[in-house]
Amino acid sequence: MSAAKKYPIDQLVTPVQKFIQQEKSGGLVLGISVIIALILANSPLAGHYYHFFEHTLGFTWDEKSYFDFTLHHWINDGLMAIFFFVVGLELKREFVAGELSNPRKALLPIIAALGGMVVPALIYISLNPTGEVSSGWGIPMATDIAFALGVLYLLGNRISLSLKVFLTALAIVDDLGAVLVIAFFYTSEISFTSLTIGFAFLTVMYAGNKIGIRSIWFYAVFGILGVWTAFLLSGVHATIAAVLAAFMIPADVRLKEGPFVQLLQSHINQFKAIDPNNSIPTLTNEQLHELDKIKIDTQKAIPTLQRLEHSMHPFVTFVILPIFALANAGVTFTDIEPSQIFNTHVALGVALGLFFGKVIGIAGFSWLSVKLRICNFPEGMNLRNLIGLGLLGSIGFTMSLFITSLAFSHEEYTVQAKIGIFTASLIGGILGYWVLKSGNTPKQNT
Repeated sequence: MSAAKKYPIDQLVTPVQKFIQQEKSGGLVLGISVIIALILANSPLAGHYYHFFEHTLGFTWDEKSYFDFTLHHWINDGLMAIFFFVVGLELKREFVAGELSNPRKALLPIIAALGGMVVPALIYISLNPTGEVSSGWGIPMATDIAFALGVLYLLGNRISLSLKVFLTALAIVDDLGAVLVIAFFYTSEISFTSLTIGFAFLTVMYAGNKIGIRSIWFYAVFGILGVWTAFLLSGVHATIAAVLAAFMIPADVRLKEGPFVQLLQSHINQFKAIDPNNSIPTLTNEQLHELDKIKIDTQKAIPTLQRLEHSMHPFVTFVILPIFALANAGVTFTDIEPSQIFNTHVALGVALGLFFGKVIGIAGFSWLSVKLRICNFPEGMNLRNLIGLGLLGSIGFTMSLFITSLAFSHEEYTVQAKIGIFTASLIGGILGYWVLKSGNTPKQNT
């Protein structure tokens, strides 16, 4: 049987598709975006770089402006809402049928994630106990899942699947913790009227789920025009709306695996029985009809949640996160005096919180829970691997930068926090890679 027909465009598209499908690609693209932002911020184009993101975008009606925000604001509250929506989809999938659905398996990464959030926050607040600088305690709590998993997947077959699953589950719980921190501690004055409207739209989405609506457009309209807009106007950060909306997306299927396989086989037999239209390169109406049936039944067999997650993940990884990095990672070092960095303990608190706090919290809490026989290590886990994963957990880029934008209004504190994030993430990533590589030998494929 011959393979599908190849076209010249496939020579360009296929390598791109293979790159996108690799687990480490997201971290690589994000890293390149960070480097570009830093180069622009420290080049003669720095003024244009900063000014570009200060342009405003909105609309006017009867000489009154609405949603007249800067590009930087639209990226952090608009595009990042899509990122948090996908995070919400991943969270729901993990709770419904993933690693977090089994309480026994989920306990260790949950404990590790809690330790990796509490200890960094305590380290930061001990160095910055009062004033505006104290509001940055949430910055070192976050782990960047794209970077951390990207480094882990660079190790290839040196790392067992159980360690990758452990870090993924830990990062998912960490994301949930960051979302809750943003919701409860980094919100402005709340408009309860707008918030009530937002929850009313959430109720409509929930009702649609329960009565069997599986249309993506239904959830898009009520989620974006309803929930997101209402939360944006309420004072509660709009990214929280994205996570709540994601939890309203159906995770069940209309057509289970067994009946789907039977229907699919029936459709294939019907398609084969139709006289082929070999004389021209198009299909007959009967063939199109059968292919439509296959498409409809296939959609019924895929949960709406996973359909959305699968389709949106590449866009978030290769478009939204790089744009976020370009808009937020730029720090001009040429104008910074060393005294400006250390005139407060923001940079030190973030760096120590991420680097030491994550390792102590993740490795320490996990080791203690195993010693107390609360839970067990997964296969392939030992103290060295645990410390290596803790070091990778100190890569707190995307979420840490995001919380920085919420925590500080003072530009100097923002710059200091970014320096702390970059320092800890770079050192933690390199050391984590070295610890895991030196402690694990390549496994033979069987």
